[in-house]
Amino acid sequence: MPSVPLSVAVVGGLHTDARRAAVERLLATVPGSVALHHDLSAAAERGAVLRTVRDATGVLSHGETPLVNDCACCALREDLVPELQRLADAGLTRLAVVELWDSVEPKAMAEVVAAAGLDLTGVVTAVDPALVLPYLGNGDDLADAGLAAAPTDQRTVADTWARQLEYAPVLAVLESDEADDEDRELLAQLHPTARRVALPDGDLAGAVLAGFDVEAAAAAQHPACALLPQEADAAGVATYVWRSRRPFHPERLYAALEDLTCAAARSRGRFWLADRPDTLLHWDAAGGALCVESAGPWLASLPDAAWEMVPPVRRAAAALDWDPEHGDRCQHLVFVSPGLDREGLAEVLDSCLLTDAEYAAGRSAWKLLPPAFDALLEV
Repeated sequence: MPSVPLSVAVVGGLHTDARRAAVERLLATVPGSVALHHDLSAAAERGAVLRTVRDATGVLSHGETPLVNDCACCALREDLVPELQRLADAGLTRLAVVELWDSVEPKAMAEVVAAAGLDLTGVVTAVDPALVLPYLGNGDDLADAGLAAAPTDQRTVADTWARQLEYAPVLAVLESDEADDEDRELLAQLHPTARRVALPDGDLAGAVLAGFDVEAAAAAQHPACALLPQEADAAGVATYVWRSRRPFHPERLYAALEDLTCAAARSRGRFWLADRPDTLLHWDAAGGALCVESAGPWLASLPDAAWEMVPPVRRAAAALDWDPEHGDRCQHLVFVSPGLDREGLAEVLDSCLLTDAEYAAGRSAWKLLPPAFDALLEV
């Protein structure tokens, strides 16, 4: 019997029923396919992660891999690649479906698979549209929900779900009688570039065998060149894109963070503060909580010689939006939510920018402004 080249597809998502339906669809429609699943739910008690391999007819094997540094997710990484390589070497499996455990994020596992030299052809997040808003609004810690992947896991349900949703180029959408037009529109606006495949009958196999570029997927999530949603308004859901070249006053923006964070189910983007003009800052909010992180320098702050070390996609993104005075420095924040108050958001955001007098004082004066974000940025 001739050897069959192995393709690998990653299927993830916190919506367990939708994820399982996606995996079942692939097993039923792709001959010679198997699914690998690492159950992290009882890892702390067992001291190990349980691995299951199955095909369309049922379970083929069980196995355990011990925890690595008390981290179930680390154990998953250690065990996954050898299992996939074993399947590839046997030459009997056409598609290995890696069904991620609930809170495991597809980006991390996709990069592990690709780094091992395996043929990663697709990444899917499975979605129940009726659960998109409830999960996006859930600010509970994963640990409190029994979904933490390690004792040190400090993620929340909302931010984990948002990243799962926005990373995957394919969304497997479960048909749901409980979902309405608003739910479906919210999903469409949160990830407008995704290919959506209906479950249980859509052509999910074609989508996961189409190919996947790990580097392009990472670039699409990087704050400097992320493919952020565009303006939209339908079925009671709106996407508001706010942009400005002028920097924020750190104290006024800090004072407005709670109002801005709670104004939308999801907001994200990049911004800059007057007192740290060389730092590109990442805005990432869901579930009523905001994460602000440094994403490195703006390209305009780098010497010419350093540009050669910057990925081409980053240079291209900067060139498309270059300002004669500020270079690639900009405010680019996107808010997506049912019942969004565009005018109210614009008023608050505009009020946080430097005034004409503050702006005219110049950068030497800006850098003397009170550093209100030091605590958030752990400076």
